[in-house]
Amino acid sequence: MRDGRLDPERVIPALRSFLGQIIRTCGLELRAEIGERPANAPEDVENPDVIVNFQGRDAELLLARHAELLRAIEYLAWQWLRLAPPDHERLRFDCENYREGRLAELKLAAQTAAAQVKKTGAPHRFNPMNARERRALHIALKNDPGVRTASEGEGLNRAVVIYPT
Repeated sequence: MRDGRLDPERVIPALRSFLGQIIRTCGLELRAEIGERPANAPEDVENPDVIVNFQGRDAELLLARHAELLRAIEYLAWQWLRLAPPDHERLRFDCENYREGRLAELKLAAQTAAAQVKKTGAPHRFNPMNARERRALHIALKNDPGVRTASEGEGLNRAVVIYPT
């Protein structure tokens, strides 16, 4: 970390080494493109400090079962880099822009549900999802004065609920 951000001069070479080992050991046909957030991009959940995007013949393996393998490699990278949980959002792993598309879907779903909540006055509960997706919903609606969001439930059953204000 440097100035509250991931230090790309240290993180990117470490990631290249780690991912090279993972890809070789697993015999995967993948390329990992590693880049840092553009200087003019706002600092938020959609613009992490460092992004790893995989491409290649075995991309479908990373995306199978709701991107389970992609998330597992991301988790191992957090451990490899010794990132504290609050800093996990500063590094995002993606594959053929799957997560970028998922964020766009979540934003649209949040806006659609919020409109319905404002129209009917009834709360809307999303299906359970991981912390990063829940956070994306909260952020998508944080400036909407007509609704408020809350995470409810425990563990794998934790979900976002939208309430009218």
